[in-house]
Amino acid sequence: EETLQFVRRVDEDGQLDVQWVECVVNPQHGKGVRYRPVTFETASRNGEPFEAFIAKSGVPNMNKPQCSDRLKALVIEDYKRSIGWRGCLHAIGIRKDEEQRRANAAVKIYNLVYPMLDWPTLVSDKDDVAVFWEEQSYGLNLEAHEGNCKTCWKKSDKKLWLLALEHPERFEFMARMERTYGRVKPNADGTSRVFFRRNRSVQALLDEARAMDSRSLRKMIGADSLDTESGCSESCEAYTDENLQDPLIAWKE
Repeated sequence: EETLQFVRRVDEDGQLDVQWVECVVNPQHGKGVRYRPVTFETASRNGEPFEAFIAKSGVPNMNKPQCSDRLKALVIEDYKRSIGWRGCLHAIGIRKDEEQRRANAAVKIYNLVYPMLDWPTLVSDKDDVAVFWEEQSYGLNLEAHEGNCKTCWKKSDKKLWLLALEHPERFEFMARMERTYGRVKPNADGTSRVFFRRNRSVQALLDEARAMDSRSLRKMIGADSLDTESGCSESCEAYTDENLQDPLIAWKE
């Protein structure tokens, strides 16, 4: 919710005419995702598009990292097609100190550009971003380790353990997904798919967290420091899935 509120505020302050789009998953195999126009008020709040994707394609994890591709990139591509946009640049907001997150494989497929990496800009690294937002009257009201996807399986174990200790309720959606759809396209050995690294389920992660101490974890990840680094150093911006495909192929899945 904090991210949605932030986007709305930036849109209003900058008069950007942001177009809000959301994924529509066709449950039929061979039929790809499409976009649906939404607004701040009508955007899904309970993971409905994500659940529709999981119901069709199974639980995403490090071996099947398709959620960003299917729920973001292909949705944007479908919107572009609907309004006749071709050949436009896609600007991705990765900072100069995050160059390892550049999606080299997708640059040519999706015509990506990285202004803070490659163009002469006044804001390019973590300190610049921090200074910029300190000068604004508002910001993204999230702690650094939370990120936009608060329980994303790409986060480090320390961040996930801390979240599990302080906000275990945030894992309820993922636990329900594993219970309901774990057998959708199961692993090669026939076992159910789960979210987290080293083939750990939500329950296994919660059990691990109980042996931890939140204060120690906060010190380890610098959660209580003045460091303003994004909690999404493991994030999944649109067009950055490791197995990103040509959209004409992916749309058929």
